[in-house]
Amino acid sequence: MKFKEIASNDELIENIKNIGKAYLLLFKKGSETSDCAMKNLSQVMQDDFCVCTADVSNVRDIHEKYGIKTVPALLSFEKGIFQNVVKGCNNPDFYRSFFENTAYQTDDENAPRQKSVTVYSTPACSWCNTLKTHLRKNNIRFSDVDISADPSLAEELVRKSGQQGVPQTEIDGEIVVGFDKTRINRLLGIN
Repeated sequence: MKFKEIASNDELIENIKNIGKAYLLLFKKGSETSDCAMKNLSQVMQDDFCVCTADVSNVRDIHEKYGIKTVPALLSFEKGIFQNVVKGCNNPDFYRSFFENTAYQTDDENAPRQKSVTVYSTPACSWCNTLKTHLRKNNIRFSDVDISADPSLAEELVRKSGQQGVPQTEIDGEIVVGFDKTRINRLLGIN
């Protein structure tokens, strides 16, 4: 499947409102990090994915609507409703995992909502990989933000937690520094 370029938020919503899962890559053409994200995403795209793109140099109403301050950013939507965001350029395996994790849907409307989980990590961090393995093993969907890909992401993390080290996990707005398995399990209801 190819990327579908869009020109406004209205066009985005029109294209995704009836689709279970859809994605939007906000990028800036010519940016090394954005080009990296586009290349890595294109390696894992499948026909059953709806992936739209918008160049923030030309499209001005989308990033403000969803509070996106840095690009590239991959936004996920469910039936036209914004769900999550992954910032920076991530490797193809990460995007593959992200698509697989967000593709899971439950038909039970009474099922408890999973908390929003974002892991801030770097590729060389062994504790980061241990944490992500733990989450996957327990079927916890999460976004992985590689802070080494963009210095502004590291600055954003320090503003949130006051800490520079990784991993850090944001669970419904609460920051957990390091791989504090007991606290993460408690916050996510993992037994």
